[in-house]
Formats: sequence, C-alpha cells, structure tokens
Amino acid sequence: MSWINLLQPDLIVSNSVLGITPKMVRDYGIKGLVLDVDETIIPIGKIQLDPAVRTWAEEIQSVVPLSLVSNNVGYERIRKIALGMAHGADVPFTASAGKPSRRKLRKAATAMDLPFEQIAMVGDRLFTDVLAGNRLGLFTILVQPMLEPNSKDPRNLLRNAEFWISRQLGITLTATL
Repeated sequence: MSWINLLQPDLIVSNSVLGITPKMVRDYGIKGLVLDVDETIIPIGKIQLDPAVRTWAEEIQSVVPLSLVSNNVGYERIRKIALGMAHGADVPFTASAGKPSRRKLRKAATAMDLPFEQIAMVGDRLFTDVLAGNRLGLFTILVQPMLEPNSKDPRNLLRNAEFWISRQLGITLTATL
C-alpha cells in the first residue's frame, strides 16, 4: 500500500467530531465508531467532557456502538472519559494504544464484531489515527482538533508538519463535509 493510500482519510470533516451526524454515519454504511480521545473528543489534560460532546455521544450511540482508543498512557483519565460518555451504555476504551500500531486498535475493532470496513476510525491526526485505521482496513475520518482556547499546544506544530508532509506526498486534505 502506498503512502498516499495509508495517509489519505476516507472522509475529512471541516468541523470537530460534533460534525459527524447519525445521518452521515448511516449514509456511509458505518456500523461502529472507534474514537481517538485527546483533541478528538476532549482537549488534552481535561477529564470532564464538554456537554455538547456528551450529547453528541448519546445521539451517535443510538445509531452505532462507540469505543475509545487513545495513545494516552493515563488509564484512569481515559476510563473516566469513557464513563462520562456512557450514560447508560458501556463505552469500551483502550489507553496506551501506540497508534499507528494496529495491535490495540485491532482488538477494539474486533470486539465490535463487525466487518472492519464498516467501522470508522475517527481522529484528528494523520500519522497516528488515519495511518493506523487505514493500515487495518477501517474507514477513516479526519476531524478538526478540539483545543483549549488560545492553546499553545506543541502538537499543533507537529500536526501542521504532518499536513505539510502529506500534501507534499500528494494527499488531498480538503474537507469533504
């Protein structure tokens, strides 16, 4: 598989994860969502989900199951975030995933008991989330990161470098929706 195929998301959302709607999920034939955590559903360092994200998660969970797969090593923090999304539903989670490694992502996708092409990996990073999802054969969705206002997060520089390198390789990073 070429680098273009490995880094090209199947869908690019011009909004945060909140831009993913139940209709969109149905239209693309997605039956399960694996979500990155940091900057995909919550800013780095936060434990409490924004009420809008909690409402979004409840709405999406009425259509498809969710699972969290994070590279963050803070097991307790990821567990609390997963519990905050649940509202009566068990949201499985994985910390220390080591994406773009496929090992823990494969475990989360397999637990959904769905064909991999019907599961979407949703994240804000090309070289971790999209790369891991594409390597596993998942549908990949790139979203805008959720950052703290006036964030000086050094990962922004890394994300910008990823986008620059990807464009040099010929990857299209124009929002689809």
